Amino acid sequence: MARIGDSEAAGYKQVQGLSRGLSVLRALNAAAGGWASIRELGAATGLHRTTVRRLLETLMREGLVRRSTSDDSWRLTIEVRGLSEGFSDDEWISQIATPVLGDLLREVVWPSDLTTLDGDAMIIRETTHRFSPLSFHRDMVRVRMPLLSTAAGRAYLAFCPEEEREGLLARLAAAPNPPPFLADRRVVDRLLDATRERGIASNVGEWSSERKITAIALPIFHRDKVAGCVNIVMLRKAIALETAIEKYAGPLRRAVAAIEARLAETGLAP
Repeated sequence: MARIGDSEAAGYKQVQGLSRGLSVLRALNAAAGGWASIRELGAATGLHRTTVRRLLETLMREGLVRRSTSDDSWRLTIEVRGLSEGFSDDEWISQIATPVLGDLLREVVWPSDLTTLDGDAMIIRETTHRFSPLSFHRDMVRVRMPLLSTAAGRAYLAFCPEEEREGLLARLAAAPNPPPFLADRRVVDRLLDATRERGIASNVGEWSSERKITAIALPIFHRDKVAGCVNIVMLRKAIALETAIEKYAGPLRRAVAAIEARLAETGLAP
């Protein structure tokens, strides 16, 4: 089975000049002291020195590198920082998690989503719906999921810090149309207590937009906070909740542990 994104890129020919220019930028970024000569860049990239010089001249015209006035070394300019300003930590989380979700799909077949908090809801940042033969949806990225009636939302609420949880529940209660669950706060507390005790969140048709769904979810922890959640989504008529937990909680826990390990390795601060 192809990894996520492979089929989308398979029909396009690689732009070799762009790849080589990026190789030079990466080599300069990794160079000791932040500078390097054409010879050193050629050795680092495997490119001929003439090619390296031509690429550097192009990058200099774009304002991304500069040549030292005292020797033949090259350095990145501050303009390079502008290339990263469009990225958010949530996008990095999705990139780290994408191969893990692909592995999880191969193991369980049912689709999964990686979600992060978006105001008073969870938003899908990455998904395997479009790759799963058991999926009943295809376009799920950026779909917002309610906190109290979805497995992902319940996982976040149950395991996030108490102060954050209270703030989120207060925000939901103050909304023009508060969730029915909040009619009795004791119901919410029992639900979240049971989720923590069980160690895994679930929903069985409580999401009004997706009554046919059963889902289980776990939080992704990073630096003592919940960075996001991963779920597995199934059809209610196809599998009972207890069976789903018995079969898929293990693979889901391994997937979350792999994401947490990769987040720790990168030093990312979601």
